[in-house]
Amino acid sequence: MTEIATEGYIGLDGATINGTEGDAGSSLNWTNTVVHGVGGADSDNNYNIGDPGEDGYLHVGVDYFVSAPFYFTGYTITSSGVEYGVFSDGTTYLVPLPQDGTTQNIIPSSGTTNVYQSQALAYLCFAAGTMISTPMGERAVEGLQIGDEVLTAEGLAVEVKWIGRQSVKTRFGAADRLRLVRFAAGSLGNGLPHSDLTVTADHGMLVDGVICHAGALVNGETITRVPLAEMGESYTVYHIETEAHEIVLANGAPAETFIDNVSRRVFDNYAEFEALYGDVPEMDELPYPHAMSARQVPGRILAHLGSVHAA
Repeated sequence: MTEIATEGYIGLDGATINGTEGDAGSSLNWTNTVVHGVGGADSDNNYNIGDPGEDGYLHVGVDYFVSAPFYFTGYTITSSGVEYGVFSDGTTYLVPLPQDGTTQNIIPSSGTTNVYQSQALAYLCFAAGTMISTPMGERAVEGLQIGDEVLTAEGLAVEVKWIGRQSVKTRFGAADRLRLVRFAAGSLGNGLPHSDLTVTADHGMLVDGVICHAGALVNGETITRVPLAEMGESYTVYHIETEAHEIVLANGAPAETFIDNVSRRVFDNYAEFEALYGDVPEMDELPYPHAMSARQVPGRILAHLGSVHAA
């Protein structure tokens, strides 16, 4: 089981439910917050989140505090574009904070959560060296800049709005969603990708009309997890943001661009985006079904990938 490290947590006092807890459309109100384990001696790795599905997502009643019986409730709090999950033992409601420099004042002292959702999404990235199709030929993702054009899977040229970067330290492991998945050349069929492709586990690949997370497609042979031992002390991942959610070509294979249902704040150069754009409207997702875990991948896709022999 993967554990997601946290940096303390926030207690939500005066919590009440609008509607029936766990029902679609319901939400949670709170009237005060109490800080625990942020910036103190007990703030590192004491309130990790267990991720039994190892997909980097929060699932209701499944993902939980390793040290106590607090499970994800399906409620999240959005602050500065970040969705923070709310966990509960049935009486007390807590919000763990990620180890990304987030401070204890990120959660408002009172408010209302987002409406109930059965799982909370995460972000997605390409590894350095990934070749992105552009009108001028392929370019490495780390060499792209704001204003450059990339090609969509339909052959349209769209401008890069931003390139986000995130450094991942390997010394204490890495959140499963940031672990790398390697697609061997030809592993998706039809000769794609044209060369080995490495993306984060939660990066969406368009396969037979379904956006499948890379981690959900791992078969241990042609699609594999990259051992952290191969990555040295740290590695950097990148995301491409365009004005709209798009499908671009990474080493020839269709892969999605960034979608802002998770925060840009997790990236090292978030300040650059904020200075350029400030607050922006939420993006609309492409109208494809999503498979975020292996059990959600249609059988026809699994069967096809199982019969593909990498180049």
